[in-house]
Amino acid sequence: MAKNSTEKKELLNTDIAVLGKAKIPSPLKRCYFIDDNDRTLVNLAEEDMGLTDDSTVYQEFEKAGPRAFTYFDPSKTKCAVVTCGGLCPGLNDVIRSIVLEAHYLYKVSSVLGIKFGLQGFIPKYGHDVVELTADKVANIHQFGGTMLGSSRGPQDPEEIVDALERMNISVLFMIGGDGTMRAAQKIVKEINKRNVRIAIIGIPKTIDNDIGFVTKSFGFDTAVDKATEAIQSAHVESLGVVNGIGLVKLMGRESGFIAAQATLALKDVNFVLVPEHAFEFDGEYGLLRSLEKRLDERQHAVIVCAEGAGQEQCEYTGEKDASGNPILCDVCTLLIRKVKEHFKEVGKDITLKFIDPSYIIRSVPANANDCVYCGFLGQHAVHAAMAGKTDMVVSRLQARYVHLPLDLVTLKRKKLNVKSDYWRAVLESTGQGHLRNDMEKDICQF
Repeated sequence: MAKNSTEKKELLNTDIAVLGKAKIPSPLKRCYFIDDNDRTLVNLAEEDMGLTDDSTVYQEFEKAGPRAFTYFDPSKTKCAVVTCGGLCPGLNDVIRSIVLEAHYLYKVSSVLGIKFGLQGFIPKYGHDVVELTADKVANIHQFGGTMLGSSRGPQDPEEIVDALERMNISVLFMIGGDGTMRAAQKIVKEINKRNVRIAIIGIPKTIDNDIGFVTKSFGFDTAVDKATEAIQSAHVESLGVVNGIGLVKLMGRESGFIAAQATLALKDVNFVLVPEHAFEFDGEYGLLRSLEKRLDERQHAVIVCAEGAGQEQCEYTGEKDASGNPILCDVCTLLIRKVKEHFKEVGKDITLKFIDPSYIIRSVPANANDCVYCGFLGQHAVHAAMAGKTDMVVSRLQARYVHLPLDLVTLKRKKLNVKSDYWRAVLESTGQGHLRNDMEKDICQF
């Protein structure tokens, strides 16, 4: 365990790369400026860093916000925006915020939209580039998805930088998850190799809320709101019959934050299954016997299952998707089969209703809280870019907006800490045990 902030600073490099000295007076008039030497001190818990040990320390980060001088001459600066990976509430809001800030406040010469992710840079795909004007983005926040489209999979960083140079782009805003941030690192490396002056600014996006050093990712609040609607429906279905079981599958490949947060929001969930906490089907304290006891006592049950839960119950094929993520087994199909087999064996009639709202959750417009959050992210991204920052992302770390090196956010995925007060609250809300036979019956025993 780190004993003080000095020890931890040796491990975390929070310096932000710059393209050169900013010398042009900022065109912004209605604000106060942030000095590059100003730092914000954050008390980092292990969850913030994607760690599970006792690494709570104080760490300094560069403050986000406008600078008194810009590196780029706004009148001669062309920017580009690209969205990558899966959909997420708030993508259009971030695009809109970037365009409006760049257009109205900095008066940049133009902002281009790259269609369908990183494929849009590669000539063989034939995707058009669109001019993003203030009028064109005026109403896009009312719709889900991304007006630019998206794609998965790696593309050649050399071809991407070739395209940036051909289009005379000075700033590229990349909105995406950890895979997109790793791609951004490769693009920065190629830019540095050519010794050209192009800024790469990341805006971290993940509906699963699993990017390290990002306390809560945009779209997460909206996703939880929609998840609770599915859980409410499952609860109603389970109450409508004797021994009714409502099963809801939620997004969360490696982190169960949506499932846990939605469970806490409603308190109608009796069992929540997440990737970070292994469970067993069989045995006295396994899921099936626990579910049987629940039905004996209350005649209904609601189960929430994150998509990446229970992978230890499946045989791993080694296959990966276009983004390089392991292809998960369908744990809910396995769970449904196991539940039906168990209750048939014990002679109890059940009615099981399965609800999978995954693509509804990720494709809806952002709610009010996420709209505000996305607005700040877009504004701070433009401030950083115009000041000549690069190889970084804009993040809200706890209540503060800061600049983070790309190296930090790609270190490790953030996961639920199952020894935390948060997870204890989830267990208390559901009343479930650990659903494993090697654990004590007492749910508070860690």
